[in-house]
Amino acid sequence: MAVAQNQVTVVQKGKTRLDKETFLQAYQNMALSRAIDKREKILKAQAKVYFQMSGSGHEGILTAAGMLLKPGHDWIIGYYRDKALAVSWGATALECFLDGMATEDCHTGGRQMPYHWSKKEKHILPFSSPVGSQFLRGVGAAMAGRFYQEITSIADRDKNFKLDEIILICGGEGATSEGEFWEALNRAAIPLGKNLLPVIFLIEDNQYAISVPVQAQTAGGNISRLLRGFEPLMMVREVDGCDFIQSYSVMQEVVNHVRKERKPALVHAHVIRMDPHSESDRQEDYRTQAELEEDRKRDPLLKLESFLVEENIFSQKELDDLKSKIEQEVSDAADRALEHKKPAPKTIANYVYSPDIDPTSDKFSTEPKFEGEPLAMGGMINRTLADEMARNPKMVISGEDVADCTKEEQIDKVPGKGGVFKVTKGLQRKFGSLRVFNSSLAEATIVGVGVGLGYRGIKYVGEVQFIDYIWPAMNQIHDELALTRWKTNNEFSCPIVIRTTYGGYLGGGSIYHSQSRESIFAHLPGLRVVIPSTALDACGLLRTAIRCDDPVLFLEQKKLYFAVENRSPYPGPDFMIPFGKAGIRRPGKDVSIIT
Repeated sequence: MAVAQNQVTVVQKGKTRLDKETFLQAYQNMALSRAIDKREKILKAQAKVYFQMSGSGHEGILTAAGMLLKPGHDWIIGYYRDKALAVSWGATALECFLDGMATEDCHTGGRQMPYHWSKKEKHILPFSSPVGSQFLRGVGAAMAGRFYQEITSIADRDKNFKLDEIILICGGEGATSEGEFWEALNRAAIPLGKNLLPVIFLIEDNQYAISVPVQAQTAGGNISRLLRGFEPLMMVREVDGCDFIQSYSVMQEVVNHVRKERKPALVHAHVIRMDPHSESDRQEDYRTQAELEEDRKRDPLLKLESFLVEENIFSQKELDDLKSKIEQEVSDAADRALEHKKPAPKTIANYVYSPDIDPTSDKFSTEPKFEGEPLAMGGMINRTLADEMARNPKMVISGEDVADCTKEEQIDKVPGKGGVFKVTKGLQRKFGSLRVFNSSLAEATIVGVGVGLGYRGIKYVGEVQFIDYIWPAMNQIHDELALTRWKTNNEFSCPIVIRTTYGGYLGGGSIYHSQSRESIFAHLPGLRVVIPSTALDACGLLRTAIRCDDPVLFLEQKKLYFAVENRSPYPGPDFMIPFGKAGIRRPGKDVSIIT
């Protein structure tokens, strides 16, 4: 395949801009990642690891990206081919093998598939299996940095962001077929406040998504050509990702641009897949030997090795000795990993919910202190949200139509929207456009960016207008939101709230404005599902949802928003009702009605 030329000048012999130490670091990282792949394939054949996904052929661009970004300063999130990226950020061979063997002391406690890294200390956000789910979550993590920067009333904000931080989001060319990829590009290039987001999208194009070639994935076979329309909002670059020197040059340009301009960028890196999709695949079934041989000629490790020898930076013997040393260390690490234990079955239910904060406990049972005239449920929710936003500067609200008026220059000239049922009316005026803002019409975005925000401690309250339309967000709800704490072994959590409406209220609502689908979500471990029936319950349960440490789906019955019979005076800014506790509505002697 012909690799499209990038605008960056090709580095000629004798004109390298990198010093010997940089080349040594790069070569060591690439050789280590490759050696781990080789040993894992042996272990898989011996049934000592249960899955193997090779990153061989991706090492050039990933090593360049990892070297130019800063662990614990910037943030990364990627996918299962990104071993070289994780290694460049400090993942050891032993950690990779423990991960592949799903041992009790690997970073996920044996709860994830291999190569699904996460490490809060180094700012490695949770990798995941669903293709493309990382894009929106990474964008949400970038939004969190913007909130910490701009909301000066957050007490500990300086500990939670860096002024020039970058979020790197990696994915394969197959993932660009997912709608969430396009939603993420769109959100990153829409201003949050007055600024765009400092995100780098790195697309590792190895031409195949399992057996499906890029020609069947991407219109025209080239994703960066399709994305030129995003410029100048988003820088777009294309590079031979098998060439470390070119990769380093392009990534350096992009990293410097994003740090300075605080705008998104996309790098389209042409790489190769030297091994099958996984060890369960056989790529000779759908690729010719001639094509495979052409790929092998572009091996990024051999390409760098040849350059280093030809330029007299290192001798062949020095590189061979270094490779032998790395392979021996990798072999020793594999042997040590085999001695580690598997997780005990009794631990499987650990960390489904927060082990520290129990929203079913009496700590969430407080007495009401009534004030004012009775409020219907809609007004009660509005006031509860306002009190919680005043109490917690980390709390933000987003969703379609939740703002009063996105065009701030017109906000004083119009009554304001505040949601299709007016439940969030006035909150933007009171707390500002950075904390209460409209999303695009994209349910996966509403939830997905919320997951990324939750990773970094922002209390996100997202609104999906109708549960009938929540299904595009199901991937983010089921695979990410509900399972974050469990699958990262309690290292990350995502205690956000998603509000949505349900049930009938119009005679003509039909299946698109009348469904009740709470039972589906109630079967998702890790997700709390809450349904208030009165205004008083709505206040107490919503406050518990916001203050607890678990993700909550908060369902509001549309017809009850304005009902007279369930009204209540406001019970005060600290009134809470614990989850899962029955309430006696009317005592009696003759019959019990449980509902």
